[in-house]
Amino acid sequence: MIESLIGFAVLLGLILLRVPIAFAMAAVGGFGFAYMRGWEPAWAMTGQVAFDTALSYSLSVIPLFIFMGNVLAGSGVAHGLFAGADRLFGKLRGGLAMASVFSCGGFSAVCGSSLATAATMSKVAMPSMRKFGYDDRLATGSIAAGGTLGILIPPSVILIIYGLLTETNIAKLFIAGIIPGIIGVVLYLGAVMVAVRVNPALAPEEENTEPMSRTDLVGVFCVLGLFLFIMTGIYGGFFTPTEAAGMGAGASVLIAVALRSMTWSGFFAATMDSIRATAMIFAVIIGAELFTNFINFAGLPDALSSFVIDNEMPVWAVIVFIILVYMVLGCVLESLSMILLTVPVFYPLMFELEFANELLLDPENALIWFAIVVVVATEISLITPPVGMNVFVLKGVLQDVSLATIFKGVLPFWIADILRLALLILIPSLSLWLVGLM
Repeated sequence: MIESLIGFAVLLGLILLRVPIAFAMAAVGGFGFAYMRGWEPAWAMTGQVAFDTALSYSLSVIPLFIFMGNVLAGSGVAHGLFAGADRLFGKLRGGLAMASVFSCGGFSAVCGSSLATAATMSKVAMPSMRKFGYDDRLATGSIAAGGTLGILIPPSVILIIYGLLTETNIAKLFIAGIIPGIIGVVLYLGAVMVAVRVNPALAPEEENTEPMSRTDLVGVFCVLGLFLFIMTGIYGGFFTPTEAAGMGAGASVLIAVALRSMTWSGFFAATMDSIRATAMIFAVIIGAELFTNFINFAGLPDALSSFVIDNEMPVWAVIVFIILVYMVLGCVLESLSMILLTVPVFYPLMFELEFANELLLDPENALIWFAIVVVVATEISLITPPVGMNVFVLKGVLQDVSLATIFKGVLPFWIADILRLALLILIPSLSLWLVGLM
């Protein structure tokens, strides 16, 4: 127990020293395991983890979904999606900000990455909002917050990782994320409406009154069609989630060819971006596996479960504590690292608590509900100061905008997210209704 707490403290210190999270977790996990078991078992464990991770069939879904998102981004689908959303909301005050949120939600549905969504849509939406005189606070806030939808709306890489870590049915996790994702989009649109009503200077009165053109519809239907293709294939029993990733990647290439909007150099760039992102993710997974093996051997999950059970702590108090932990971790970690670090600790705890009885749910559905709550809490941390990762990604793309401006802009969306999290906790059926129809 003491060894694992020291390990967490050392890991946090390395992160604050800007050591890459993958290397920090691998170093602490490897050295910690060597301290407790010896160098020979530690080296054997390290080699086995790296070998198993690199050759894991289940993890092949990650590079395929990443490739799918990069091809769609490079083929101009994101521009078409934003233009279509602009025509839909253009007559409303703050319509371009609403279009940013809507297109972020749509693009993230086929991208699966919040950081990639924020980076891509900032290049698409920000120039248009500046052209029409939007305040940078609303413009950047809508993109940074909209980008967080990428880790919940399926196909979500984070939900895939969660499912693999906990051996939870990934198809059920995907479908459980749909209604919370839609609620997130609706509440974000409401946040824009409230923001421009409270402060009309944030957006011009009217930007666009043109009807939706055939070109605008292309981007919308490409994204909607690909999403429905993947979901229908999974839930119709035509292919597994892993096979769906391959089908989606192939379909994205066909879309790019049909649109004739991607050059060979663009395709090469999308492929290289996918390789770099995959290498980063697999490095983080290997590092997290090493660290997890260390803390499991040190007995942290068992000790935490015993402490909670022996002190008869209320289940709701434990859930609130876990949510607060994610809020704090979001100050120094991105979503993937948070999930890989915390799920091996918190999942056994919730399993031992048998909290399904408190929710009047069967154990499997209760753990699916817990997964959605964890992912939404992680999503909120991506825009929570002082170090919301989506905010820093946006800052990297828009270097002329200050961090203070972006954080002010995300405040209405952060409040909307807190409201959504409260709804999901108090009404579990919002996450589980579609699961029950499977």
